[in-house]
Amino acid sequence: MERIQVIDADTHVDETEDTWEYLDPGDEQYRPETTFPSRYDAQRPIRYWSIDGHRKHRRVRDDSKSRTTLETRELIDVQARLRHMDELGTEVQVIYPSLFLVEPTVRPEVELALTRSYNRWLADRCSESHGRLRWVFIPSASNPESWSKELQAAKDQGACGVLKKGDQEAGKWPADPYFYPLYEEIQRLDMPLCFHLGAGTPDFTPARELPFRGFMGTKAPVINGISTLLSNGVTARFPTLRIGSIEAGASWVPFVVYDLRRRLERFEDGNIRTGEAQELGDDIFRSNRIYVTCQVDEDLPYLLGYIGEDNLLTGSDYTHQDQSQEMRFPERLQQRADRGEISQSTVRKILYDNPKTFYGL
Repeated sequence: MERIQVIDADTHVDETEDTWEYLDPGDEQYRPETTFPSRYDAQRPIRYWSIDGHRKHRRVRDDSKSRTTLETRELIDVQARLRHMDELGTEVQVIYPSLFLVEPTVRPEVELALTRSYNRWLADRCSESHGRLRWVFIPSASNPESWSKELQAAKDQGACGVLKKGDQEAGKWPADPYFYPLYEEIQRLDMPLCFHLGAGTPDFTPARELPFRGFMGTKAPVINGISTLLSNGVTARFPTLRIGSIEAGASWVPFVVYDLRRRLERFEDGNIRTGEAQELGDDIFRSNRIYVTCQVDEDLPYLLGYIGEDNLLTGSDYTHQDQSQEMRFPERLQQRADRGEISQSTVRKILYDNPKTFYGL
């Protein structure tokens, strides 16, 4: 059987002290520092980023559990990460942040300084990969005047997506016209809008209490982002904009489709907010250019009836060591095809064709 090329649609990098070496002159006062709790437990090590008077959890990874090394997680050694990709059979990885999945600051000036430094650092590190490491740009949601210039620079330096949170950023929900200039620019640059697991509202929960946030803390915003853009006609307003749901699984799709149809039926004019006529056809995800990352053990035959094989992606969650980690996802998808659960064309599309199209690679 011919080997299928693999694009890993969801990987990560762990920010490190080098991330902040790209701060603008005058922004040094905002440099994050690593701190530790007053009582350090070597059996359960905890550390934080100290940012503008607040603490954000800076995870301590286990090489065995994450199946990565410090050098590959923090891109200290880009060639080591590429060699690991070769071992995994991966041609391209698309990289998302770790710290910035949940907004780390309440001040716009700090947000702009840190996102700029992160984007410059990651662009620099990925430039050593000859196109095999691609990255997702983080806009400063509270500084719309920066969007156009920063986005163009990111595109020119190899960024292949733009990170968006599905709840409030800068005090605005995703369907708010405040974000229309951002969506317009993303569409113009032929980049995708990426709703990744996370939250736009700052959360300074202590590390020991992070599990208490549960589903609402990070996964629910992704689902809300997709649903609200559909129900408010934003996908129709930007007719070539590609939109992704990343690391929230795909099992929520049937419920959202049902909920959207039922709600729109209750409004004679269709669109819930504007009153404009709106219809949702049988191919909601394909016609609205919405792509969804799945876990390889989800009920794919059932989900394909709602999404279709042209709009599913998947990824390894590289560097992270949580329930989304799936380092051997190509093998597991192929096993499902071998058992006759999904087609060989579905495997090829999930592993390569769809992420190539979504990220514009």
